[in-house]
Amino acid sequence: MNEFINAKEYLIQKGIINPEIGIVLGTGLNHLLDYVDVKQGIPYSEIPGFCTSTVEFHKGNLVYGTIENKNVLIMQGRFHSYEGYSMQQIVFPVRVMKLLGVKYLFLSNAAGGINLNFKKGDLVLIDDHINLQSGNPLTGKNFDELGSRFPDMNEPYDPGLKNKLLETASELNIDLKKGIYAAVNGPNLETKAEYRYLKIIGADLVGMSTVPEVIAANHLQLPCVAVSVTTDECDPDNLKPVSFAEIIEVAAKADEILSLLFAETIKRL
Repeated sequence: MNEFINAKEYLIQKGIINPEIGIVLGTGLNHLLDYVDVKQGIPYSEIPGFCTSTVEFHKGNLVYGTIENKNVLIMQGRFHSYEGYSMQQIVFPVRVMKLLGVKYLFLSNAAGGINLNFKKGDLVLIDDHINLQSGNPLTGKNFDELGSRFPDMNEPYDPGLKNKLLETASELNIDLKKGIYAAVNGPNLETKAEYRYLKIIGADLVGMSTVPEVIAANHLQLPCVAVSVTTDECDPDNLKPVSFAEIIEVAAKADEILSLLFAETIKRL
């Protein structure tokens, strides 16, 4: 526990006091900061126990501020297993957020659309997930102070938060779809056969993140919710090469709508 306590105390010394809402911004998703009255920004490299994000378009800063009267703590970029980080390293910030007092966790990511009803730029509320990543953030010593050895995953994404997002989307005339997210290791995109397999097992989306943080959040009994931006259409019968630049471009266009949705939902909590 010492490493979590050290990070917590360092952040308190930096003025991060009583954050209520934690937010993890995925690939190419940064527009939310336009809605934040920023009080403090700290590079991950300065925080004890935090890794350094090595992925382009993941800025690698922890940002503290307010959205209206809500204190928010925002990860500008996350860590992934394909960067060589362990599952425990990936979820370290989520555990520190909980110790700082965060009550709700919002996550976002860029994902491939397995469900062919999803088009580029669509926002999809993750209703459930399929974990195909190797490893688990709860493997090894259990920190009883954080959560139980065998946390339940009946509802990994909090029903109340999901309903809040859906209600807010309806009020704002935002088309928010729902789907099942499959998490894979990456960093390569999938083959045609893999896309067919993912569809058969029930996935609507595929990506390389989010699930470790959600597992950790459930272990912490920290209510969480996640939204994907569909950045490419994964039709195995009409598959075309996709560049990372294209994925970023699509994510950036959808980011304004996703950020508005997150900001307005947070105001309503």
